[in-house]
Amino acid sequence: MMKKYLFPLALLLAACSSERQEQCLFYDKPASAFEEALPIGNGRIGAMVYGEPVHQHFSLNDITLWSGEPDKGAGHPDLIATGLNGSGEQALQAVREALQREDYATADTLQRRLQGHYSETYLPLGTLRMDLDSCAVSGYSRRLNLDDATVTVEFLRDSAVFRETVFASAPDSVIVIRLQSEKPLNLSLALESQLPNAIHSEDAYIKMDGYAPYHAYPVYFNYKELSPSRELYDASRGIHFRTGLRVDAPGANVISEDGVLKIEGLSEATIYLVNSTSFNGPFKDPVKEGLPYASLADANLENAAKLGYRKLESRHQADYKALFGRFSLDLGATPDSVRCLPTDVQLLRYTKLEEANPDLEELYVQYGRYLLISSSRTHGVPANLQGLWNEKMAPPWSCNYTVNINLEENYWPALSAALPEMHAPLREFLHALAINGGPAASRMYGISEGWMAGHNSDIWAMATPVGLGDGDPSWANWNMGGAWLSANLWENYLFTRDLEALKADYPVLKGAAEFCLSWLTSFNGELISTPGTSPENIYVTPSGYIGETAYGTTADHAIIRECLMDAIAAARELSVDEEFVLRAEDALSRIHPYEIGADGRLQEWYHDWKDFDIRHRHQSHLIGVYPGHQIADGPLADAAHKTLETRGFETTGWSCGWRVNLYARLGDGESAYRMYRTLLRYVSPDAKRGGGTYPNLLDAHPPFQIDGNFGGTAGVLEMLMGSMPDGSLEPLRALPAAWPSGSVRGLRTRRGTTVDMVWQDGKVVSLKER
Repeated sequence: MMKKYLFPLALLLAACSSERQEQCLFYDKPASAFEEALPIGNGRIGAMVYGEPVHQHFSLNDITLWSGEPDKGAGHPDLIATGLNGSGEQALQAVREALQREDYATADTLQRRLQGHYSETYLPLGTLRMDLDSCAVSGYSRRLNLDDATVTVEFLRDSAVFRETVFASAPDSVIVIRLQSEKPLNLSLALESQLPNAIHSEDAYIKMDGYAPYHAYPVYFNYKELSPSRELYDASRGIHFRTGLRVDAPGANVISEDGVLKIEGLSEATIYLVNSTSFNGPFKDPVKEGLPYASLADANLENAAKLGYRKLESRHQADYKALFGRFSLDLGATPDSVRCLPTDVQLLRYTKLEEANPDLEELYVQYGRYLLISSSRTHGVPANLQGLWNEKMAPPWSCNYTVNINLEENYWPALSAALPEMHAPLREFLHALAINGGPAASRMYGISEGWMAGHNSDIWAMATPVGLGDGDPSWANWNMGGAWLSANLWENYLFTRDLEALKADYPVLKGAAEFCLSWLTSFNGELISTPGTSPENIYVTPSGYIGETAYGTTADHAIIRECLMDAIAAARELSVDEEFVLRAEDALSRIHPYEIGADGRLQEWYHDWKDFDIRHRHQSHLIGVYPGHQIADGPLADAAHKTLETRGFETTGWSCGWRVNLYARLGDGESAYRMYRTLLRYVSPDAKRGGGTYPNLLDAHPPFQIDGNFGGTAGVLEMLMGSMPDGSLEPLRALPAAWPSGSVRGLRTRRGTTVDMVWQDGKVVSLKER
């Protein structure tokens, strides 16, 4: 029987009246949309908690549940069907010849012969339905406590207190739901999935076995000439899974009936939910060589039940707090009259009334760290476009790895925010991507040295450019993904000084650089990238042609420079490959330089062309400013700043996050802060345009993409500390007037140290480096 409980709203007021409120998101009503629900995750399995009083549901995910099978290279059926499985080297030469003639229209057309198949799709696992007795509801409270990664829902059911506690344990690979009711009640539990499945229940158990499609097409592709349906299923192919549920309800009557558990007279219960898939790495058939998912799920469920709620909770909190507790941030005080309001109300007032709310600004940073811990703890499987949380069978952009900014942005805060363990899945993924990227470079371009990756990837480490001959070259043909992502390998060494990790990562970094060296072409006494694009942007030539394919694009050159610089630095640190170093240094000295256009902006194209959309959300030609380290001051920095001014402050969520970092790197704290406030602009769940933040603080592209959360977190840290590869530090590099005094503890730097810093009236008063 439940012990004495405070009225739920009294708990809320008690927290607000404390000296320092817990770091939590809190609401006075249940979620009615995904963009209001609260995410939990242990880095592999997770859920969105809606907290409805009667008809509850938890949408479930497993980060290893994707469509597809190991990549077949040139043998992919879609490439064979479209005739795109050969002659890549000849097609590349034809594009280059067209560009030499300045025939951009022909180059755009020919680029489509250099496209491959699409990525696979990240899929929803299913839904846990929990139906309770109807009741009169009052005193409702729902919160996500970031300090212990726990969601709590409390309210009065017919004047009796009801509490629900939910967390996802990494040590024991289980989602735990604790129910406590002052007055006994009845409820039912059921699992369901949009994927083919079979459900069995007995005693206090439910087991759901299912499988994913062995191939799926993106929602934006007209698949009907290639396939009778968007998803293709075969029970003998694809990733399989088992979801297991067990309920422990002392004193209650549990009845199993047609896959549903009915619990009568419940006062207290613990629900354990597990899932395992057959995914066994990107190169193994998930059926013939897959993991024993059923026995793994069963073992996890049995282990959880043996441990029981208290031990699971203790182990979960010890594990999580060891990660989350490394870092703290204080940007100032928010008045009690504001910070005691529900989070969605605070966000709306922050937007509409332009209220000062440093607590909310701090919370957003810590929420980014929470989301990364919750979505990036599975070996070789990084956080995807929505981190871990997706409810749709045909999600936006396949919920894949979009590599022309979004996957990179996901990991910008990992190292500076003291979470190197969360960075590891990306590094491990790059090792697999390099394996597929070598054959892709050879097949697509006739380049036998090094490896490349295109615009999209997936859990199978797909490396080929996408498009199937139908994609716009501005995004489909981009091939700098491997070079850009590889910057993470050198960054990891700078922040951690882990020499053994660098030794393991160096061949991957060197391979990306070798592809760049082979890709560069001599032109007018310089080296250029050709063909190239500036991801998703479009130019207008003096003759009026609106094009996508060009040569010598600034973004390509910025990425190549950074990749070569990193590979050279790594080789020297390891005292290896002197011949390669000399070759890379020679290439660096001959790459076409940055140029400033007639209007004072950094040129995006080789020629001083106009942009089709001068306020485009991408600003890829500024990669050399951030996340690169090529432009920090002088005329080029001024030109980059002019570019940002022209791009403006109205953009999508992830682009807001990038621009916060760009302004911060350029030392413009006021513009960085204005951009940060734009990122935290309230966006309603049904909004179709206008980037910002949803009521549950997830990033609004719109729709939801998690990269803006991570970009915003990184941006605040960049404002507080300039940290460069040469080991130099610049505290408060871009501090805005809105944060005159504050502190940060646990901030990591590129010289392998950790900084604790206090500032007052805009000046550092204490800085300890350890």
